[in-house]
Amino acid sequence: MSKSSLALILVCVFFSFQSYSQETIQDTQTEDLKIYLDCRFCDNNFLKQNLGNVQFVRDQAQGDVHLFFLAQGTGSGGRRYDVDFIGKNSFEAINYKLSFTTDSNMTGDDVRKRILEYIKLGLVRFWIEKGTLEGVSVSAPTPEIEEELKKVEVKDPWNSWFFRLGANGWFNGQETNNSSNINFNMSARRVTEKNKFFMRVGFNESKSTFTYDGDDIVSINNGKSLYVNDVLSINDHWSYGFFGGLGTSTFGNYALYWNFKPALEYNFFKYDESANKQLVLSYSNGIRYNDYMVRTVFLKDSEYLWEHSLSFGGSVRQEWGDVNGEVSFDQYLHDTTLNALNFNLRTNIRLFKGFNFNIGGGYSITRNQINISSGGASLEDILLRQQQLQSGYNYFFNVGISYSFGSIYNTIVNPRFNF
Repeated sequence: MSKSSLALILVCVFFSFQSYSQETIQDTQTEDLKIYLDCRFCDNNFLKQNLGNVQFVRDQAQGDVHLFFLAQGTGSGGRRYDVDFIGKNSFEAINYKLSFTTDSNMTGDDVRKRILEYIKLGLVRFWIEKGTLEGVSVSAPTPEIEEELKKVEVKDPWNSWFFRLGANGWFNGQETNNSSNINFNMSARRVTEKNKFFMRVGFNESKSTFTYDGDDIVSINNGKSLYVNDVLSINDHWSYGFFGGLGTSTFGNYALYWNFKPALEYNFFKYDESANKQLVLSYSNGIRYNDYMVRTVFLKDSEYLWEHSLSFGGSVRQEWGDVNGEVSFDQYLHDTTLNALNFNLRTNIRLFKGFNFNIGGGYSITRNQINISSGGASLEDILLRQQQLQSGYNYFFNVGISYSFGSIYNTIVNPRFNF
């Protein structure tokens, strides 16, 4: 037998052994409960490193359990999580939901530990059905501790108010140019079942400096703003609210602006289903005052305006993916030709095993730019984006697909070099 023939046989034997070993490993691994984790905001590496007695699979059709996560912000700045434990294949009869909340004082580590805690709790029934209870334990309070817990009356010294202060800066540069952006903001929020109040104060300034032939070209834009919104519940489908604001903007040509708009909203689904689906129609109508820094193309130095808006939009998030879309129409009442029509759509759909399709974009027809200055913009203003320019439309668009394949059982975590 020649050396080349012997080498070929050895290579075939090696790969056959590797294939057999992999199949053996996968067969052994399938004894554990297979779970498909459908959570965009979870720390997947942490969960894989700390959740035993399971195998993570990459496609929901391969799992025994589909963990479907939804999250919404709470009035305290935290999140409410709804986790559907959806049985698959031989576990189809098991299907239930667990809910829990986090607060703004919790660190990222606290949040991921609470998520892990509730995943474990939710999987107990599946482990029982699977018959893989080795190492699984459940703790519950004793009757004495339970009585003490019932006696504890939760008192909120802040009466549901939540405040946030923020500041950030961004700086970069090179030999011929540098730029900076600073932002300060403060907000207050109070959310109850019947009322949702929000107020935000902000300041921002952007500065860019370009050096050319020994001369410095400096661009500065800044703005100040105050927004106050108050929304009141009528029933499971209807709400009304009041929206106001005032501020300044050098980019928008506003020395001062303020507005006040009452609004009415109807949700075709109940509001308590909003994590899964929404279909909302809303209408607002109100007054606006603009005091311009430079006279506009309509030869106005300041003016009072009545405007109204109509929007129709919705969102759906299910096991197969999610879709969000909205159509809105804005119009000034003193001249109905001054209007804007906006379309937005984003979707991500799991078409079949391992294959995902996503598309998103927006298009706006803008015929309501009453704040454009009459003097036009210089080349420097255009290049430095120091002034807003007249534009009849604007758009953005993205589309993509992804397909994944390979081992469905590999749950090894190796974070080296961050890939």
